[in-house]
Amino acid sequence: MWPEEFSSLLDGAEEVTLTSPARTREDGAHSEAIRRQALKVRLTQADFERIWPLAEARYRLQGQYAGKAITLIVNNPHYSQWHPADGGSVESVSDAGRPYSIQYVVVHFLLDDVRETADA
Repeated sequence: MWPEEFSSLLDGAEEVTLTSPARTREDGAHSEAIRRQALKVRLTQADFERIWPLAEARYRLQGQYAGKAITLIVNNPHYSQWHPADGGSVESVSDAGRPYSIQYVVVHFLLDDVRETADA
């Protein structure tokens, strides 16, 4: 199960379809076309660092995405164009008058249906 403490990080996630055509690699091997459902999320750098240990593992979801599972893409070569990317930054001024910056990262989670068998 996706840890409850991180469930709010998926609020505002955008459902997207990852598509990449079949290709011939440098070694002559063929790669298959990719077409997968995913969630695209913009996280603070700090939140991304907190969920990094959960990368490349599949987690079931509850709530809005009940019946689905996600896998954070970080270094899988098949999904290299969807690896974490710079999400920009926001400059602001604290209540005390000090300027600060919040860094963001754009990440993708593969989104799958969870299928369970049940005895009839």
